[in-house]
Amino acid sequence: MFDILSQEVIIAFIAASIVLSFVPGPDNIFVMTQSALRGWRVGFFTTLGLCTGLVGHTLLVAVGVSVIFQTSAIAFNGLKILGACYLVYLGWLSLKNEELVLGESKEKSTNQSYYITGIIMNLTNPKVALFFLVFLPQFVNVSGGSVTIQILTLGLLFILSALCVFSSIAFLGSFLERFLKKSKSVGNNINKLAAFVYFALAINLFFVS
Repeated sequence: MFDILSQEVIIAFIAASIVLSFVPGPDNIFVMTQSALRGWRVGFFTTLGLCTGLVGHTLLVAVGVSVIFQTSAIAFNGLKILGACYLVYLGWLSLKNEELVLGESKEKSTNQSYYITGIIMNLTNPKVALFFLVFLPQFVNVSGGSVTIQILTLGLLFILSALCVFSSIAFLGSFLERFLKKSKSVGNNINKLAAFVYFALAINLFFVS
């Protein structure tokens, strides 16, 4: 599958993907916050969810569906509002001192709930769809074989790069958890801090243009 992409293109693409994954944005800030507040495992499962969402964006670009979000203001704004509302909902749950739990009791969040949260966050962010639509084709060689296979290959490489970077961020963020647990003043306001992050991400997404 990789024979239609030159080694130089693959290396350049992976390097660009790693750099872009490290650039501060809603996803890696969210992973850092989750790890700092709830530990490395939560940050890691959130990362898995975000990267799973990237699979959906890759498939959309491969079949050309993402162009809808570039040409249709209604589709773009609808998905944007949906994603922002979901983040506001997460913030509201945090203020109520509850975790988002999907398919389980509200008394205890599961790794699956954080995984699903990551997927929904990523899929409802039209900015990610547009980024993939613009970024991936730049490394495609139209005369080098199937464009669809090239897009899927590049998407896979980006996902693996993001997985490594975000996992590292989750690991580093987990060190802050020890400090937060030792500090009573900070610990008492953890949910408020989490809610603030959710609301900030919602506002950022809502004003994406």
